[in-house]
Amino acid sequence: MGDQPLDQHTSPILDAPQPLTLATPIQFAPNVGQRRADLFQKLNIRIIADLIKHIPHRYEYNAGTLPINQLQKDATATVRALVVNCRWVGPPSRFSKQKGRFELAVEDQSGRLDIVAFNAAYLRDKVKPGREVIVSGKVTLYNAVSQMVNPKITIINDDNPPPSDEWATERYRPIYPATESLPSPEIERIIRKTLPLVAHEIEDHFDAPYRDRRNLPTLRDTYQTLHAPQSEEDVKTARRRLAYDELLLLQLGFAVKRKHTHLELEAPALRYSDAIDQHIRSRFPFILTDAQDNVIRQITTDLQKSSPMNRLLQGDVGSGKTIVALYALLLAVTSEKQGALMAPTELLAEQHFLSISQILAESDVKITLLTGSLTKPQRTAALYDIEKGNTDIVIGTHAILTESVNFKDLAVTIIDEQHRFGVVQRAALKAKANHQQAAPHTLVMTATPIPRTLSLTVFGDLDVSTIDKLPPGRKPITTKRVTPDNADKVYQYTAEQLQKGRQAYIVLPTIDENDSGLKAVRTHADQLNKTHFKGLNIAIIHSQIKREARQRLMQHFRDGKYHALIATTVIEVGVDVPNASIMIVEHAERFGLAQLHQLRGRVGRGKDKSLCVFIADPTTEDGEQRLAAITNSTDGFKIAEADLKIRGMGELVGSKQSGLPPLQIADLTTHFDLLHLAKRDADSLVDDDPKLIKPSHELLRKRLIKQYGKALGLADVA
Repeated sequence: MGDQPLDQHTSPILDAPQPLTLATPIQFAPNVGQRRADLFQKLNIRIIADLIKHIPHRYEYNAGTLPINQLQKDATATVRALVVNCRWVGPPSRFSKQKGRFELAVEDQSGRLDIVAFNAAYLRDKVKPGREVIVSGKVTLYNAVSQMVNPKITIINDDNPPPSDEWATERYRPIYPATESLPSPEIERIIRKTLPLVAHEIEDHFDAPYRDRRNLPTLRDTYQTLHAPQSEEDVKTARRRLAYDELLLLQLGFAVKRKHTHLELEAPALRYSDAIDQHIRSRFPFILTDAQDNVIRQITTDLQKSSPMNRLLQGDVGSGKTIVALYALLLAVTSEKQGALMAPTELLAEQHFLSISQILAESDVKITLLTGSLTKPQRTAALYDIEKGNTDIVIGTHAILTESVNFKDLAVTIIDEQHRFGVVQRAALKAKANHQQAAPHTLVMTATPIPRTLSLTVFGDLDVSTIDKLPPGRKPITTKRVTPDNADKVYQYTAEQLQKGRQAYIVLPTIDENDSGLKAVRTHADQLNKTHFKGLNIAIIHSQIKREARQRLMQHFRDGKYHALIATTVIEVGVDVPNASIMIVEHAERFGLAQLHQLRGRVGRGKDKSLCVFIADPTTEDGEQRLAAITNSTDGFKIAEADLKIRGMGELVGSKQSGLPPLQIADLTTHFDLLHLAKRDADSLVDDDPKLIKPSHELLRKRLIKQYGKALGLADVA
């Protein structure tokens, strides 16, 4: 699609610019004008190029109009005829809550057709005897007369003329995303008149040999086909072209970024030897698993290079990612550099700070916690130590990204729970290096395993490492799903277990009660204190509690001073209490699949068998599917695939977390092979032309910058 700016063709008065271009404001398109242009704005259509890119979301097969005497029972058909009589049967006022029906009879030269439209009071003022209509629907017989019930009715008048021969011709009719004020048929008519006037302007960013090798139609043919297809196969071929373009641009963005990082950015090459390896491992309280060792080999290979590491570390809940991250941080410290670990919540940052501090208690490594809860003197002291190099490892939240944080010599950055951060945050952390062409090595971690298709899209700029086995001794977790009616039995059983010395988490979606009708932390804790947990020590924890108090609560819970912790999802990640063996989640249907899996992972860390109970009453099909998936499997990778199927790529790619524009056409559940083709092609293009500056790539580069320049930070790259 051409990317011309609004140009001199636009007249200062309201005359249509001549000739029309793809950059012409939409009000100058045929039959639009200012009133309809305002309506098009609501569909984000401002210029003619936007109109051409407004793709139908489905098609209806129109067999063409038939004479009434040729209608077949149970067949779907379209008839164009005159209204001979009509009446409303029901309450006299259209505003009445009582329901009624609109009956009309239409005739053509061959016969009569009766029509019943239930609850269609709006037709009373629009349909009159003598008016011409087009009706489409399923044919039935009533008293030997052909009838349609609730057909689609189009009224023909001066404001709404039918497209020439449109209804009489067999065709696939495009159905567009539309509004009540700007319906699909109106959009279709405008596109049909406009497209022939600007089709010659649709430039292709691929030449004929490139398209032929991949069996791709031209971009011009693609848009013409999508707006007026001759068959389902035509639609499939055209959508494949646009899906390929979407995926290629995304993969190109990642490939350009990777190449730029490799060729032009410099990271400190860290020292490594068997002695260093043994020294680091001697600090750990346990022997690493084979899976952890394998990942550490991949990471240390990267860290010894002078080009920045960009690696995603994925592993299921409890697989031991944090100790791998600590290994990377300590490798920076042994080279007299600094490391940083960023977590999405203060509680998780605090947990990392406490656990890492305990592991390194007898060492000379200096660790600083940096969160938004620090007092001004604490923050001032922390910033001074970071800038002067008095601290080796900084652990914190988004607070690390603020401009006031300056590292003396940052070599390794770790981002925990990658799904909470997007490419923008990753770029901001990289910018903490001490000169423009420098970049720290980056390791991002997730306990939400990433399906292969998603890792190529949302995390396409990263190499992927996987810890695919849990440490020995992890007990399987029994998962149960119960309805709210059975909640008392769950709490009674839990109370019995707590009295035997076990501990439990109870998670709720809100802190205080509100109009949603959901149970809340404070009121639920009060109720449990008076009923099932009477005589037991319970505590509440949520984001509104100050940092020092949260730390004390968690330490007391870890020390066994509390039997149960009533919490929000602040305990979703990073909390490790081996004696806690029961997890109860209230209103589980309100949580995402990844969240439920994370919450379940808080138990199963000690010697006792663990139980996770989801109390839920789902009212949607998605909610039912989520609960079925989490109940039937404890395998995070299978759950991630289920999440992809349930939510689809629309929600997962282009989400707020990823920071990427959503895919409009490509569907990775069906376009998996196309994604791999796009990745191979993108890598090949960038190997040949790292910045896409060859004349043959000019248009492709322009479209890449327009689509992904901001999201992927390509302004200084391509």
